[in-house]
Amino acid sequence: MESITKNRQTPDALRAMIARAYGPEQVPDGDGFAEELGHGWFNVAYRLRLRDGSQVVLKIAPPPGVEVMTYERGAMDIELASLALIREHTDVPVPDVHFADASLELCDAPYFFMPFVEGENLGIIAETLSGEEQERYWVRLGEATAKLNAIKGTGFGPLLDPRFGTWREAFTAMFGNALADGERRGVDLGHGYDYLRVLLARHADSLDEVTEPRFCEWDLWPSNAMVADGRIVCVIDHERAFWGDPLMEAGFCGAELPAISDAESFARGWGRGPLTGTERIRRRLYGLYLLLVMVVETDYRGHTDTKQYDWARAELDGLVARFEA
Repeated sequence: MESITKNRQTPDALRAMIARAYGPEQVPDGDGFAEELGHGWFNVAYRLRLRDGSQVVLKIAPPPGVEVMTYERGAMDIELASLALIREHTDVPVPDVHFADASLELCDAPYFFMPFVEGENLGIIAETLSGEEQERYWVRLGEATAKLNAIKGTGFGPLLDPRFGTWREAFTAMFGNALADGERRGVDLGHGYDYLRVLLARHADSLDEVTEPRFCEWDLWPSNAMVADGRIVCVIDHERAFWGDPLMEAGFCGAELPAISDAESFARGWGRGPLTGTERIRRRLYGLYLLLVMVVETDYRGHTDTKQYDWARAELDGLVARFEA
């Protein structure tokens, strides 16, 4: 996926970063040691071969001159903190962090190195799998997500700044930030910005059921799961985590947006039954927020085609219509 947030570096810069992380003796000779992993949507990531033949992944934050959405600011710090929490509190497989550098001495943005994980990206191979195989993986995604959601926080909101005492306050701020991001760029949502604020306020009391902040990954789609031999061997990309309501997780999206996930299989793996009426309202609000982000981010990332924008706009129209009904 092409995006202006991808902070690509020259081979010489990559060699300098390798030397700092692993020592000059591991700097590879010649060319062809770096391969960009192109399926990410935000950060650039490289698969690198070190001099001893071992392989690692380098992930680099967006360049400082590129404006990102409010919730994406400091995303690499969020990811590093998420990885530490997950390793400390769960057995969900995530990459180790070999080296992280936020000095801006070798690169104009923070970066970190992690091991290269052998396996296949579930999002890439999903269409080659049978329906039964896909269902089993959605169950496993639910199981992994439940373990992540078991991590308890001290407040609601941003992972590194859980400053809200209630989930209603935190989610209202998240939703408001996404709307403000769209207004700043004049993004056409197909609906008035103030109307969407009113729509949230009209149903915000459904958020009051959530009283305990939990770690929410929010981005655990098939594309962020590496699999092998029918197992999830690594979960990647943790920069969107926050403290909130587990019902906001990606796997539950299909309850209102069937094209996004197999919510039934995911919920079975997670260990929960059908949604209550209030939960369905909350889940619909979370779908509204997701679609809002997906529409607005196409401007911030400089997408060269309208495929995501057109799809998300159409889904947003449908979801708003269900609220109105």
